Amino acid sequence: MWIYEKKLEFPIKITTPDARLAKIMIEQYGGPDGELGASLRYLSQKFTMVTPEAKATLNDIATEEFAHVEMMGTIVAQLTRGLTKQQIIDSGLDSYYVNHGLGVYPSAASGVPFSALALQSKGDPITDLYEDMAAEQKARSTYEYLIDLTDDPEVLAPLRFLREREIVHFQRFGEALDIARDYLKQEKVFDMGNTSNIMWKA
Repeated sequence: MWIYEKKLEFPIKITTPDARLAKIMIEQYGGPDGELGASLRYLSQKFTMVTPEAKATLNDIATEEFAHVEMMGTIVAQLTRGLTKQQIIDSGLDSYYVNHGLGVYPSAASGVPFSALALQSKGDPITDLYEDMAAEQKARSTYEYLIDLTDDPEVLAPLRFLREREIVHFQRFGEALDIARDYLKQEKVFDMGNTSNIMWKA
C-alpha cells in the first residue's frame, strides 16, 4: 500500500540538546491531539466513507500524519541526545527517564501514555469528517503553543512546517465533507427491473 521514501518530509537538524523542550515536544508525538492519534483516526475512519474522494483524502492524510509522527520523534530524539544527568533532573524529565531512558515513547507532555480513547471513529461520514476538521484545528493550536515556548530556530522551522500542514489538512477535510454531503443528499431511485441495484439520481 505504501512506498516509503527514506527521508524526513522536512529536514530536522537540532544541534543543541534541551530537556525542557523535549519534555513538551513529546505532546505532538503521542498526546491526545498529536500525530500518532491523527494517523490512526484517519486510517480507521476511511473504511466507512461513502465516496472515493473522501476515502482517498483520509488515506492520504493518514499517511502524511505517519511522516509527522516520524518528524516529532526525531525532534524529541535530537533534543535529548547527549543530555547530562543534571539537565535531565533540572528539567523534570527524570520521571520520563526512569521509565523510558532517552527512548521516544508515545505520551502527552503531562506523562499520560497514548491511548486510543483519544481518537474517534463513529462510522458516520459527516460526523467523522467534522471530527477530523476539529482534530486538525486542535493540532494547529498545539503547534502554535509549542512555537510560543521556544526561540531555537532549529526547532521552530519544522514546527512551523507542521503547523502549515495542519491548515492544509483542515481545508482538504472541508472539501471531502462537501463532496460527502452532496453525495448523501442525492435522491435514491430504485430500478424495478433489478431490485438488487440502487441507482442514484442527482
